Amino acid sequence: MTAATLADRTARAPRATTLSGRGGPRRRGAGRSRFGGFLFVVPSLAILSLVLLVPIGMSLYFSFTDYSLLSDPDWAGLENYRTLMSDASFAAALRHTAVYTLISVPLQTVVALLVADVLAKRFRNRFGAVVRSALFVPVVSSLVLVGTVWRFMLGTNDGLVNNLLNVFGMENVNFLGQPTLALVVVSLATVWKNIGYFLVIYYAGIMNVPTELYEASSLDGASRWQQFRSVTVPVLRPVTLLVVILGTIWSFQVFDLVYVMTGGGPGGATTTLVMAIYEAAFQDFHLGYASAMAMVLFGIVLVVSIVQRKAMGHDD
Repeated sequence: MTAATLADRTARAPRATTLSGRGGPRRRGAGRSRFGGFLFVVPSLAILSLVLLVPIGMSLYFSFTDYSLLSDPDWAGLENYRTLMSDASFAAALRHTAVYTLISVPLQTVVALLVADVLAKRFRNRFGAVVRSALFVPVVSSLVLVGTVWRFMLGTNDGLVNNLLNVFGMENVNFLGQPTLALVVVSLATVWKNIGYFLVIYYAGIMNVPTELYEASSLDGASRWQQFRSVTVPVLRPVTLLVVILGTIWSFQVFDLVYVMTGGGPGGATTTLVMAIYEAAFQDFHLGYASAMAMVLFGIVLVVSIVQRKAMGHDD
């Protein structure tokens, strides 16, 4: 019997079936594979549940209670949320956080994109690497250190900035003592802190843009600005979505920087939502009320992230 005849008979022979039906062994193998993959995920899910889902559930429960560190939680229903609706200090903290976010997020996004584009297009050398490293130093610095440095620089009497203003014959400016100016200064400090992180993200995105797009636009006579506007910005839309959402979440969670630089002052002008939650929980010991504020903050961040995703045209 030749090899060709044997191969022909083997091809025409009916396939063996098992009691489990067609493809039984393969299905059992696939099931075991999925179960094995699930086992690898279980440790991460357990840690995630412990540090994220459990605290969220506890905060949700406490938000419906009258609870302090000195007493057991008593069910209060929606009373905490009704109080929030008429709390002027909570409304002020929400307004301050919104203004802080509207200043810091667009500014750090635009500046990071522009600097990344310049470094990626003109400085693909050691100088560009040094600049990226220098701009990334604030990212790895603690917020307490950053706040301390900025507070020292903006001091009214002996601050570095005011000393420079005096050299040019200008009077001292109370940067951290004026309500509106203090919030702007804190926002600028945040931009300085975060810009290096978003710069690295944008730089990686620009390096992955196909060079054929730039070559085609050059053949059409497009300038550098037209290439940036018509090629770079549209291609980096997913990256921009990531940067904006991360920046928004971080802005709504700001605490350390504001606490060190202004302590929420002057006159509560820089008190953010997280600072209000901290004061209600650990100064006034109203943990139930603080949990209600935390859940409102969670809902705001969730809604803002969804709206941003829809607005930028990414539904999938």
